[in-house]
Amino acid sequence: MKPIQILGVIAGFALCSALAGAQDPSTGSEPALSPSKGQAHSTRPVRVLVPAPPGGPSDTAIRLILTRLSEGLKQALVVDNRGGANGVAGTDIASKAAPDGYTLAVGNSGTHAINASLYRKLPYDPVRDFTPIVQMVTSGMVVVANPKVGAGSLADFIALARKQPGRINVGIAGATGELSGDALWAQVQTKMNNVRYKGSAPTELAILGGEVDVALLTPLAVRSHVQAGKLRAYGITSAQRSPVLPEVPTIGEQGVQGYDFQIWHGVFAPRGVPEKVINAVNREAVRALNAPEVKARFATLGFVVIANTPQEFAAVVKSEVEKFRKVIKESGIELL
Repeated sequence: MKPIQILGVIAGFALCSALAGAQDPSTGSEPALSPSKGQAHSTRPVRVLVPAPPGGPSDTAIRLILTRLSEGLKQALVVDNRGGANGVAGTDIASKAAPDGYTLAVGNSGTHAINASLYRKLPYDPVRDFTPIVQMVTSGMVVVANPKVGAGSLADFIALARKQPGRINVGIAGATGELSGDALWAQVQTKMNNVRYKGSAPTELAILGGEVDVALLTPLAVRSHVQAGKLRAYGITSAQRSPVLPEVPTIGEQGVQGYDFQIWHGVFAPRGVPEKVINAVNREAVRALNAPEVKARFATLGFVVIANTPQEFAAVVKSEVEKFRKVIKESGIELL
């Protein structure tokens, strides 16, 4: 096992914790609870597990609110990056952490929705083993095409694809993109040939070079290419338009009823963490996410801020698990 990589330590201010409390008899440790007057304060930092290397979307999302979250909670927070295939390793560590409030986790549509059905034996249950705290942000993907395809709109492209089923190559950067694409092709009744790449960057190069015809990539990744005419944008996979490419219509707007696939990022706690902790973190996270300068920064990165309640986020997770389970079953994708 690799040594723990600890980045982003937020310190330098008094650690009179708003998350300290009485001892948890199940763990023998002092749970991170909002204290009543006269209670002792904790100087122990809260670990925030991110199941990806530094610089990725989940890592970026939490770091943009980390300082405000720390200040609001009056509690030191430490980001602990645990990269691994599809976020399984880091998320599994979080699921087995003591429910004392000193471990939080960042999860996304992959770790907490897709993986539930993509893996034959996932070492954690994204619904049973976690308590959702707040859904931070979402982002749709853009269906883009190399200009050589020749179709000027989504409708034209669908008509073209139906004439040659299975012959159009789709660049795949990850599970969310693959399943979102499979759901779209199934809904418009056509078939594509998926070509998998190891991430967004190689997929981007492949479509720019004409190695594949179409791809589903983030708005930020394709914006400059679309604006330069190197790629053609057919639509956004989310229900709302992207702040990065507001001129590109959603796929739903173009007649594909009910189509809505997004990459989302949120904060979770291991199941069993006291409700006071959940509510305190949610309150300060929502406050941080709704700060005008934070929302503006997220918008420049192509994210839409959600900042919902724990109950609303829990409903989202359950719904997403079922949605992707259906897509995986119908698409016949090979399980891991």
